[in-house]
Amino acid sequence: MNTIYKFLLAGLFGFAMLTATAQEPQPPQEAPHEGCPMHQLAPSLDFVSVKTCYAPQLGAFVAIDSVECSVHLVGFTQDGVDTVLGRYQTDNIHKRHDLKNILRPVSVSAMGEYIIVLASAVNDTAFVAILDKDMNVKARRGFSSPMYAMRRDGGALTVVGRNPYGYDINILPLHRLDFDAFQNGEILTHHYRVAKQSEKIRNSDPVGIGLTAVAVAVVFLALVCIALIIQGSGKLIAGVDEKKNNKGKKKARGGAAVEAAAQAADKEGEIYAAIAAAIHLYNSELHDEENAVLTIQKVEREWTPWNAKFYNMNHYFNNRR
Repeated sequence: MNTIYKFLLAGLFGFAMLTATAQEPQPPQEAPHEGCPMHQLAPSLDFVSVKTCYAPQLGAFVAIDSVECSVHLVGFTQDGVDTVLGRYQTDNIHKRHDLKNILRPVSVSAMGEYIIVLASAVNDTAFVAILDKDMNVKARRGFSSPMYAMRRDGGALTVVGRNPYGYDINILPLHRLDFDAFQNGEILTHHYRVAKQSEKIRNSDPVGIGLTAVAVAVVFLALVCIALIIQGSGKLIAGVDEKKNNKGKKKARGGAAVEAAAQAADKEGEIYAAIAAAIHLYNSELHDEENAVLTIQKVEREWTPWNAKFYNMNHYFNNRR
């Protein structure tokens, strides 16, 4: 059994070495876009996803309803009661099952008499639109990656999102009443690539010695745990078998005692039977032999209604005629 364990350990150790060598981190695939230093942008970039904002020139609030995928322009009447002045639907959600592709409003901002709305899907689509006070679209610009925040800074609108490799920062021209430049102008896009875990491991351990050592240690510990489990299970099974054998021996001893007691009881019964037979014979010899005479006499009794069957009958059957 020890020889089998040795061969098993040697084989698993060799397999762990080969696996660790084969899984050495390969050079990661480069992203198709190059990054740019952060200082090229504005010195203070604080992106916040705004759900509600106030438009002073419209005298109303702009609120997001992410459940219904709509943006509401809420105003107040002379009585102080709020009312919805306008509504913009970012996407049609009626009977939709592709929830990850629904464009839901993410952030809003007010620019004079206009409203800026950012809507994004979970997968890979987003757009930013400029609305007038009647919630009509004046200009719209789409993106090929999900976006989650925007910030208006002077004559530019900065929109931040994610890409498969990291982050995207898109800068759109946003001049007042120049909707054509916003919709058709050039977008300055910066792609920031985030290093993956495999790249970090490769940079810290180019040869792969650390990874190999970790793999071998893990496999060795796993083998030790397996050996301890097998050894413990063997002892447990042996203990259970020993308990069963002890119970069988106790039962055998108890059966022998019961059989001996039964034999002793049978012997005592035979003795009692012999004594009873002797007493019977002795008693029968004390009396003389007599002839048995059987006398039968007929006794007449007067009639009494106590046992008359007539009174026990149901008179219903006699009267129904």
